[in-house]
Amino acid sequence: MIVDEFLDIVDETDNVIGQSRRSDVHQRGLLHRSIHLLVFNDSGELLMQKRSMKKDESPGKWCSSVAGHLDSGEAYDDCVVREAKEEIGLRLNSVPSKLFKIEAHEETGNEFTWIYQVTASGPFVFDPCEVTDLRWFKLKEVDRLIQEQEDIFSSSFLEVFRRLSR
Repeated sequence: MIVDEFLDIVDETDNVIGQSRRSDVHQRGLLHRSIHLLVFNDSGELLMQKRSMKKDESPGKWCSSVAGHLDSGEAYDDCVVREAKEEIGLRLNSVPSKLFKIEAHEETGNEFTWIYQVTASGPFVFDPCEVTDLRWFKLKEVDRLIQEQEDIFSSSFLEVFRRLSR
């Protein structure tokens, strides 16, 4: 079941200008905020999640290790810690390294997105309402899969991976 939480609406420079329900934010294409966390193991492999078919965005697609919206009033750093625990059971003792920020545009679902990175080996426990599979991928394998089957990935992950690979 999808919870229709409240999200902050932001302007073109990522300043909060209001709040609205998630469904309304998405339906109207309003600018809002999200995070992606890339979890790597000691071998440099990337943990990826396959999104649940119950998700309203990119159901059944492969995505970053963790991805989620900031709740209304929540900071990016607090969101990444919360989402890591909720989605894959990863308890972070500190805020992971910030890699880069992606400006809001159509491919990100009109989301300003901070990308974080952490090294962890699990064990991971995922919420089946959010995730149906977790798997380690070599970056070269992800790159090959994008070339061969781009549609198995969420558009937001494709944007993150392209920026990561630069």
